[in-house]
Amino acid sequence: MHALLPGPDLDDDTLISHYARPDRPTLRVSFVSSADGAMEIDGLSTALSGPDDKRVFGVLRMLADAVLVGAGTLRRENYRPIRLSPPRVEWRRAHGLPDFPTLVTVSRSLDLDPAMPALADAPVRPLILTPSPESRPDLSAVADIVRFHDHDLLPGVRARGLDHILCEGGPHLLGTLLAADAVDELCLTVAPVLAGAGASRIVTGPISAARRLRPAHVLRGGEHLMIRYVRAS
Repeated sequence: MHALLPGPDLDDDTLISHYARPDRPTLRVSFVSSADGAMEIDGLSTALSGPDDKRVFGVLRMLADAVLVGAGTLRRENYRPIRLSPPRVEWRRAHGLPDFPTLVTVSRSLDLDPAMPALADAPVRPLILTPSPESRPDLSAVADIVRFHDHDLLPGVRARGLDHILCEGGPHLLGTLLAADAVDELCLTVAPVLAGAGASRIVTGPISAARRLRPAHVLRGGEHLMIRYVRAS
C-alpha cells in the first residue's frame, strides 16, 4: 500500500506523456463522476468538472483520432463543433495527425437536427452510426451515415483509419461498449461531491460480464482525482 501525496505540477509535455497514444487501436472512455458515482448533477456533467479535469479532457481530445458520443449526450450537453486550440493543432500536425479529431455519434433512431452546430459547423465531416434503415437526406448533407448491426459499433469507424477512439459518453453507450468487450481504458475524474440518490451513474444498459482493469496512474488537480485505468492482461 502506498500513500498518494501531492507531487510537482505537471507541465503539458509530462501530462501528455501520461496519456500517450498506445501503439495499437484503442478505445478510451472518459467520464467525470461524483465521489458516490453520479455522472451528473441536475442533468449535466459540467457541475462536476473543474479546471484540471478540463485540461485532461483537452489533452485526450488532442490525442484522439475520433471522439465518440451518444446522441442523447450530444443533445443534452449541447455539444459544440470539436475544435482545438492553435497549440494543440500544431502538436497534431507535428505528430502527423489531421488538425481535428472526427466527431462520431451513435443514434438508433436518427433523431438528430442537422442544423445543430456539432454537426453543421464541424471542421471535419462527422460520422453517424445507426442500425436504422431510414433515409435522412438532410443528415446525409452534413455527416456520413454508417450502419451497424447488434452491438458491433466500431468496424465502420476503424475502417476509416480512426484507430484511437475517445468515448465521452453517455451511460447507455458505455453499456453497449462494455457488452461488446470493446473498452480498453477508462479515464475517470472523481469530483469531491456527493450527489446523493437519484442521479444517473456512468453506465447503464445490457448486462455484461465484469471486466478487470488496473490503474495506470492517479493524478490530483485541485480537489479532483484523475485516474487512468487500463485493461488488465
